[in-house]
Amino acid sequence: MTLLSTRGLSKSFAGLQAVSGVDLDLRQGEVRALIGPNGAGKTTLVGMICGRITPTSGQVMFDGREITRLPAHKRMLMGMAYTFQITSVFTGLSVAENVTLAARRRVPHSGLSDAVTTALRRVGLSEHVEQEAGDLSYGHQRLLEIAMGLVQGPRLLILDEPTQGLTEAEVDRFKALIRELAGETTILLIEHNMSVVMETADRVTVLNFGEVLAEGTPDEVRANAEVQAAYLGGD
Repeated sequence: MTLLSTRGLSKSFAGLQAVSGVDLDLRQGEVRALIGPNGAGKTTLVGMICGRITPTSGQVMFDGREITRLPAHKRMLMGMAYTFQITSVFTGLSVAENVTLAARRRVPHSGLSDAVTTALRRVGLSEHVEQEAGDLSYGHQRLLEIAMGLVQGPRLLILDEPTQGLTEAEVDRFKALIRELAGETTILLIEHNMSVVMETADRVTVLNFGEVLAEGTPDEVRANAEVQAAYLGGD
């Protein structure tokens, strides 16, 4: 079953075409990686998918419903969760309080405590429950954001550069988490770390100059000469 589709999705800013005519289909339970050079339009594309950016043209469909003009908060209620490229935690609140706030709209009050505990355990932050979020390392703030997404029990989890700032051990833990989540939720992953992409994604979509350059399995994309020239540097 297709959970998310875009058709002809485009966005221009003051005459600059950031995204042009993107068609994308994500199957339920799929892990899809979105890769491409800096400035390729990746963050703009997911901004349109999650409702933070209004498309210039095109459509977004979620679970068979057109949501192109639906506000971001209503998409969250439908089961979308999005972590930002720049951390957006509440630095003055504790780790647990951040996750509790994220859970309030989606989790019954009676289950809040267990949901928060589980989300923090899954990302490896159980020992930081009472710590003020602003005192966490940058990498741990990234993991806290992921916990804030997970606790909502999303049908679609969009992760924008989630491993940026993580240590090698934390990246390995993140890979294990994505493998654990595979099939449980649909994941759209914007990521520059190619080992994460190759080891966790079912399929990969490559953007270049705002357009889809290639799409396929990790092995197919890695072997694509156009992708090597535009992004992988011939590796």
